[in-house]
Amino acid sequence: MEKNIYKENGYKDRNDYLKSLSEDYSTDRHIINSMAEVLSENEDFDGLICALEDFPML
Repeated sequence: MEKNIYKENGYKDRNDYLKSLSEDYSTDRHIINSMAEVLSENEDFDGLICALEDFPML
């Protein structure tokens, strides 16, 4: 059985995770989705978080 990193971290799926990031960082969901698309799923729990922290004006 394949691991689901989102469920392991308390989210239903990737969309639920991205929605949560949007709320946590007070950033428009479209911006979160665009950044996530550029960075890919491999960076959801690392690169995406760093990008959000590096650009607080988003």
